[in-house]
Amino acid sequence: MGELIFVVLGLGGTDDLSTRAVNALKECDQVFGEFYTSKLIDSTPDELESLIGKKIVRLSRREVEEEEIVIEASKKGKVAFITAGDTMAATTHVDLKIRAMEDGVKTTLIYGISIFTACSSALGLQPYKFGRTVTIPFQEPGYTPLSPYENIFDNWSRGLHTLVLLDIREEEDRYMTANQAVEWLLAAEKAVGKGMITDKQIICAAARVGSRTEKVAANYPQVMLNEDMGPPLHAVVVPGKLHFVEAYALVKFAGAPDEIAEDQNL
Repeated sequence: MGELIFVVLGLGGTDDLSTRAVNALKECDQVFGEFYTSKLIDSTPDELESLIGKKIVRLSRREVEEEEIVIEASKKGKVAFITAGDTMAATTHVDLKIRAMEDGVKTTLIYGISIFTACSSALGLQPYKFGRTVTIPFQEPGYTPLSPYENIFDNWSRGLHTLVLLDIREEEDRYMTANQAVEWLLAAEKAVGKGMITDKQIICAAARVGSRTEKVAANYPQVMLNEDMGPPLHAVVVPGKLHFVEAYALVKFAGAPDEIAEDQNL
């Protein structure tokens, strides 16, 4: 029986990989990867292949979720499954690990940086003040779910921040922008009307977190609608009650209006 190694690639590029991760990938017989849940920003799969000296077999969502390609290969040798960001943040990857273990395959997880901690660090927000993470999907005809708004409101009403992940359609080369997310939030507020997304509610945006071109911004909704965050990947944070240091950090790190720090009696 072989081994299945889950390797977290991080957020930026190949130079952000740990020595342990690089060595593990070089030692594997096969390397499988998926890039539909996230992607490296500063590097391409080809550059990663050059670093580790192996071809990466790119898998579709169906091949990961419904087929046994990775598990069958791991029964015969040492195999790596790679993703950008935190591999175990996706339920389907947890399921893959469970299925491998149930088939008697040894599994190993090599950790790396994740948007779940990197985004709060980039903005200067306290990680333990975040509630449930929410994803905003692309709107489709006849499909406009309001549950993301309700979940953000639940966090916000308790003073908690919300990390909002934005829809990715890798096969269509479509990546939701922070501007689209703000537009979605304003439309949801109009539909639900709970008074969360007001003219004075700060919205934070973080683009290409962990890369050399990282950008963060924080301002009122009407400003953030037109904020140029550059290429993907983007994420949004809807803050709850700000600690005075958090407010000051948003001013200094993300260009938020000075008045939000003044409101905290700094």
